[in-house]
Amino acid sequence: MDDLLLCESEYKLMDIIWDNEPVESGKLVKLCESGLSWKKSTTYTMLRKLCEKNLVENNNSVVKALVQRHAIQSHESEHVVKRTFGGSLPAFVNAFLGNGKLSRKDADELINLIETHIAEDSK
Repeated sequence: MDDLLLCESEYKLMDIIWDNEPVESGKLVKLCESGLSWKKSTTYTMLRKLCEKNLVENNNSVVKALVQRHAIQSHESEHVVKRTFGGSLPAFVNAFLGNGKLSRKDADELINLIETHIAEDSK
């Protein structure tokens, strides 16, 4: 579903909505003005686009997300792995890590995540 792929400005607005919902549209304008240096017209234009994508609703000037943050993040992550790394998660992780080193805590957390997501028929 391409509607879950957001441009940078759409994602920034969604972030503000997720962090503040339900939020009155007037307050959203002020949050975007202070956090993103957006004008009122920019906020309402971006909000309209998100409403057209059915990602948010603006009902009686109260804005709420219709899609949770993790759904967008999951979809966008899968898209990047498929497009850039041919669907290879190990290739993505290798590129992401580069020459960097993981702390033992981060490595243990990743190992635990991997172990909880191993398909039953692969064990």
